[in-house]
Amino acid sequence: MRQLKTSIHPDINHLDHKAIIQRKAARAIVVNGEKILLLYTQRYHDYSIPGGGIDDGEDIIAGLVRELTEETGARNIRSIKPFGIYEEFRPWYKPEADVIHMHSYCYTCKVDLDLGKPSYEDYEIKNGMTAMWVNIHKAIEHNEKTMTSSPKKGMSIERETYLLHLIAKEMM
Repeated sequence: MRQLKTSIHPDINHLDHKAIIQRKAARAIVVNGEKILLLYTQRYHDYSIPGGGIDDGEDIIAGLVRELTEETGARNIRSIKPFGIYEEFRPWYKPEADVIHMHSYCYTCKVDLDLGKPSYEDYEIKNGMTAMWVNIHKAIEHNEKTMTSSPKKGMSIERETYLLHLIAKEMM
């Protein structure tokens, strides 16, 4: 799979003597015309691509299908194809590590347009997460505005906006 980008958070100026935790994630790129299936998160005021962490021993494709189903209620997931890997180093504010080194394995796929009921985790409910079909250009514009002017901005928005730009360029 092609390497899309390696991103290092500005608060990380070196990795010497840092405790680093590794994490794999799968992200689903689902487009229909100029619309893309995204998650809107009220807490961070942003749009993101559905997906999340791969469990230990879990196949990446199986994790992709699980996350997409849980977060969006997507049905009949099919035509799964590799898109690329987004690698990032971010601060990890937990006792077991200083830095998280994450590889996001991104895949394109097709789903039925009518979504079923998602199965959100407690923190996703508290964050106000909602799955929706959004015009990709409006999602990019929204995220860019959040990046420049919102105090709610989360650490993932740069990754998400980079991926949205790349998807718009290559798939629209």
